[in-house]
Amino acid sequence: MLERNASQAVKPLVLIVEDEDALVTLLRYNLEREGYRTAAARDGEEALVMVKEETPDIILLDWMLPLTSGIEVCRQLRRRPETKDVPVVMLTARGEEGDKVRGLNSGADDYITKPFSPAELVARLRAVMRRAQPALAADTLEFEDMIMDLVAHRVRRGSRNVHLGPTEYRLLRHLLQHPGRVFSREQLLDAVWGHDVYVEPRTVDVHIRRLRKALNEGDEADLIRTVRAAGYALDKPMTDGDAIAMK
Repeated sequence: MLERNASQAVKPLVLIVEDEDALVTLLRYNLEREGYRTAAARDGEEALVMVKEETPDIILLDWMLPLTSGIEVCRQLRRRPETKDVPVVMLTARGEEGDKVRGLNSGADDYITKPFSPAELVARLRAVMRRAQPALAADTLEFEDMIMDLVAHRVRRGSRNVHLGPTEYRLLRHLLQHPGRVFSREQLLDAVWGHDVYVEPRTVDVHIRRLRKALNEGDEADLIRTVRAAGYALDKPMTDGDAIAMK
């Protein structure tokens, strides 16, 4: 059970914001079959709360929602620095040209009208994600002198191979997909271990230590930054000049 959930956890997360239960079920089935993780919100306010708890890789957003409309949700997402770049695809029965223009002007990256083809929807989600987050569609992930081959499941740093356990590999992959972004222990647990598995938050610290030990040899710089009371990030090491400039 643990391995199955953990192996799925590095896949992109789609937040479905839709108040029709049957449609949510259909969307989750088709997206999860294509390898995505999914979460669902039934109204606009719930969606905004969920985005604060875990930033999705893409949002599938209905227009006509209880409490807060999809248009307003999109506008609020675009006003927040932490969500301004999250891709949003509107999925709505409103198919008039004026509605499409209004939806796109509110900040949506694409606009799909109901009824729709599940295959086309998945293809358009992939296209939007490729434009917004090329790392999620790449065969390799790179940062500084480190490269991860997602096809061969190998990691190299400089001229040497880095040997990682399965959990450390998934953890590094998640960090490589979001360089510079700070993740709390809870966010890393959800992303790497999965929502359905209970693991103590301090377990993250253990695997971060193992990952650091594997990545850093000799005088190699530590690429994992610990942010006190916040979490961890994959980041460029700070130089003496950077430290002086911050004073």
